[in-house]
Amino acid sequence: MLWSLAKIILFVLIVAALTLSAGYLMEANGGIQIAFGGMEFTLGALQSVIAGILLIIAVWILLKLLGLLVAIVRFINGDETAVTRYFSRNRERKGFKALSDGMLALASGEGREAMNKAHQADKYLNRPELTNLITAQAAEMMGDKKTAEKVYKELLKDNRTRFVGVRGLMKQRLSEGNNEVALKLAETAFALKPKHEETQDVLLRLQSENHDWKGARKTLATKLKTGALPRDVHKRRDAVLALSEAKDLIAEETSIEAREEAIEANRLSPDLIPAACMAARGYIEKGKKRNAVRVLKKAWEVQPHPDLASVFAEIEPDETPQQRLKRFGTLLGKNADDVESKQLLAELNIAAEDFPAARRALGDLAQEMPNTRTLTLMAAIERGEGAEDAVVRGWLARAVTAPRGESWICDNCNHIHNEWVPICEHCKGFDTLAWRQPPAQMLSTTGLNAEMLPLIVGTPEAPAENAIVPASEPTAEADKIEEAEVIEAEEEQKETSK
Repeated sequence: MLWSLAKIILFVLIVAALTLSAGYLMEANGGIQIAFGGMEFTLGALQSVIAGILLIIAVWILLKLLGLLVAIVRFINGDETAVTRYFSRNRERKGFKALSDGMLALASGEGREAMNKAHQADKYLNRPELTNLITAQAAEMMGDKKTAEKVYKELLKDNRTRFVGVRGLMKQRLSEGNNEVALKLAETAFALKPKHEETQDVLLRLQSENHDWKGARKTLATKLKTGALPRDVHKRRDAVLALSEAKDLIAEETSIEAREEAIEANRLSPDLIPAACMAARGYIEKGKKRNAVRVLKKAWEVQPHPDLASVFAEIEPDETPQQRLKRFGTLLGKNADDVESKQLLAELNIAAEDFPAARRALGDLAQEMPNTRTLTLMAAIERGEGAEDAVVRGWLARAVTAPRGESWICDNCNHIHNEWVPICEHCKGFDTLAWRQPPAQMLSTTGLNAEMLPLIVGTPEAPAENAIVPASEPTAEADKIEEAEVIEAEEEQKETSK
């Protein structure tokens, strides 16, 4: 408002100054005398000013004519675009100004203004490789996907903008959930620009979701070559892809190839627990038990895990509990102070019916780290030592609502998985699962350890008084309470209607 008022005042002052100056010139005496070719011209003051203005205009026209003459000479000498550039110079200036205004409008989130400026720039410049990109991005900002797609397809016609068009169409298909077409577009974009990191990541994710593990490993190798991925991270993720390929081969019953892939995955990343388990099973099937033990021990040294213990038990499936306890000593000698080692030793002692040793092995874990597994183990120990049913059920009641303990959890979204997978089932993150404690707010929803229930509550032939009645089972007393509540609610409704 103030700036508009200031401009109006400035305009009035300029007009007043010009008017006053013209009045002085009209009243002034004298002027300019010009002698040319024996002739003499005398100009008054106002006439002198007008002559000076006409002289400036004449000089400007003369310079323009000289520029045109230079352009014609260049055209005669072989510069075919010299004359065209001379006449389009002003249009280019206006076009590039509109183009810069469009880019600023796009950066500030003004989609409609950016699109208008892009159309204006295209009218002056006739450079679609510049203006179409602004038009497409402005259309996407406004939610006009049809216009954006049309412009991206126009960009495909020029080799200089082909990658931009393919990338734009790929992102559109991804937003629509059409991953099959997006994968083909990503492959095309990758072929055009293999060093483009975003395209590498998108292609790797789509190939993994499509279980194209060989293609994903090639893409991963390209990321390493172009410097987009550290060597240690590449080694780990290549092992994940090799393991995933092995799992698919097992599902297709091509066991020989699967074993080889699993062993390769374990070689690439010995700390990858699923790879160690699968490689050990492959050695067991081949009868190479020592190799299986070596693989499992090496993985256990890095991180003890119940899956490793399960495969270690498969090496000698027919041994007695006492023999198993003795054989597991070689495994438990590594990371003996780890929580998983203590819980495993407690389970082995419970199976061998050495309940005091199981209590010593478990230690204070039930108090310091109460979760479904530790509390269930305490219930089993109490049952084995002859504790009363109320004590055993007390431990079981705590186990039902306790945290579930360590699980395969996605580092991106904290989604809990029942088993390891290369891609998170929730956020689709690649190689984001870690074996760790879930967040505090996530409680157990899986109930009790099914393998421990026969030992805790007895076999099916045990007396009914030892069984645990499910909390959801209706009783006669519960039916009476529910009936009384219904009657009371009906009476309150009648009083309200009155």
